[in-house]
Amino acid sequence: MLDLEVPDLGPGVGLSDALEEVRPTFVAFVISFLLVGMYWVWHRGVFANVGHADLNLVWINLLFLLPVSMIPFAASVLGEYSSNPAALHLYGSVLIVATLVRTWIDLYLDRHPSLLWTPVSKQRRRLSTIVATAPIAVYIAAMLMADVAPEVSLALYFAMPGIYFALITILKTGSRTKVASEGLS
Repeated sequence: MLDLEVPDLGPGVGLSDALEEVRPTFVAFVISFLLVGMYWVWHRGVFANVGHADLNLVWINLLFLLPVSMIPFAASVLGEYSSNPAALHLYGSVLIVATLVRTWIDLYLDRHPSLLWTPVSKQRRRLSTIVATAPIAVYIAAMLMADVAPEVSLALYFAMPGIYFALITILKTGSRTKVASEGLS
């Protein structure tokens, strides 16, 4: 799987060359750490307001964990084949599925407000859906760029957590969205 190991310095191999060899794995690890962190922060924020989880929510949540648990595998492939479009497509596909199931959880909770401690306003639900689905556009762009500019594709994946948190910050500071965006994560 995705292992960060100290590079082995064979005869005639300098540390700089050895570090350059493990750079793609390191980059894939950092990107994946940030993205899993992004999903974890969202998950923690949403479930802090869940007072009761019915069986359907438990199963949807379990389905959410499936693509999230596949991120290390996709990252390992990406680390090994960072300029291969197929690796970049696999990575994006896993992230899109995770994002879609995340959105499904949001929509399920919208339709079952009795599961929540505090009811959510219509504007907050709308903002939550925008924040939940926004990464899909970046992942699709990254997948489209994979065939023509793999380094741009990788940069888009790397930028996604920053874009995500910038979007939340903008929503939390906007005069029209400030109140409704409280609690978004």
